[in-house]
Amino acid sequence: MGDLAAKFVTTYNYWVYIILMMVGLYAIIVKNNLVKKIIGMNIVQTAIILFYISIGAKRGATIPIIAHGHNGGDHAVHAADYINPLPHVLMLTAIVVAVATLGVALSLAVKIYHEYDTLEEGDIRTQMREE
Repeated sequence: MGDLAAKFVTTYNYWVYIILMMVGLYAIIVKNNLVKKIIGMNIVQTAIILFYISIGAKRGATIPIIAHGHNGGDHAVHAADYINPLPHVLMLTAIVVAVATLGVALSLAVKIYHEYDTLEEGDIRTQMREE
């Protein structure tokens, strides 16, 4: 049992991401209000971004900047000593996409509210059937 507890403590950040993702999926699937569904989608996106940022981190590593160039050093560059910047750069792009997606989804929700005077999914479907 002690080994299992130690394993849980060392991987607590992954459990946080799983819980965040499940909360977001719950909001997307169960809630009937469109704004709550949009917020759930944003929570899922945030959980995924945090997950990728956390797996890009490495203990004891440094940033990938070579201090002595290629011309005078006799030491070899070991890739394992450096952090891979690619996951972090990709997640910066994902943050921009997430903000844009949130903005478009909220603007569509405003348009739907002006058209149907509600954001409840069932009421909107009922009004669409009546038209």
